[in-house]
Amino acid sequence: MARDNWNREQLIVALNLYWKIPYNKISGSSNSEIKRIAPIIDRTPAALAYKLMNFTSLDAEKQKIGNKGKSAASLSDKEIWNEYFGQWEKLALDSSAILSTIQNKPIEEILELEPELKFAEGREKERIVKTRVNQNDFRQRILASYNEKCSITGISITSLLVASHIIPWSKNIQERLNPKNGICLNNIHDKAFDKGLITITTDFKVKLSDVILQKRKESNIQKYFIEYENQPIILPDRFSPSIEFLEYHHQHIFNK
Repeated sequence: MARDNWNREQLIVALNLYWKIPYNKISGSSNSEIKRIAPIIDRTPAALAYKLMNFTSLDAEKQKIGNKGKSAASLSDKEIWNEYFGQWEKLALDSSAILSTIQNKPIEEILELEPELKFAEGREKERIVKTRVNQNDFRQRILASYNEKCSITGISITSLLVASHIIPWSKNIQERLNPKNGICLNNIHDKAFDKGLITITTDFKVKLSDVILQKRKESNIQKYFIEYENQPIILPDRFSPSIEFLEYHHQHIFNK
């Protein structure tokens, strides 16, 4: 294989990885995911990291925060970018299928999904794998967009973070994987957001429901909720929450 030319499969895997790593953690020497994926697609970590940096020159979201990134994107880079941008399910599934083929392992084994698939067969197994691939990639995209920090508290312990859907997964199939339909929250605020006890306004501030405000004198409510009332959230580097989706949450989910 020529070392200077990236093939289509390598580019698809690289592009999918690009969306799952914070801009400031693209490094061939220190990023564990880049070091894990690079040898699978027969590239060095340095080469893979450089390819991810090349993608930044095509990323309008990156340019919004004042950084145009590298300028060495190739014609092939641009073609893959244009083909897959916004096609989140296709990108996730195609990348997973490529990694599965290269490693000669089923997707569920790569993603460590075996316990949930033990008794599933045929179409049911295929459906579960597809759903889990999509959910896994959605979570990684959202956490990467928010630099792996809760948008309300700034908590940066990834095991405590959730990629919260603004419009619930079950309510809008077309938008369920749209990164603009996600917000990075910690477990407590994710549950409160899901239950409509809090919402995010269209000017990106935390709003509390009357259910919480009625208990404002309780010390724990003060600590975990009242402190953040009307405070702005930490906005992501890419994919700011959709105003339309936030309006939906306020109208249909939030307990006013």
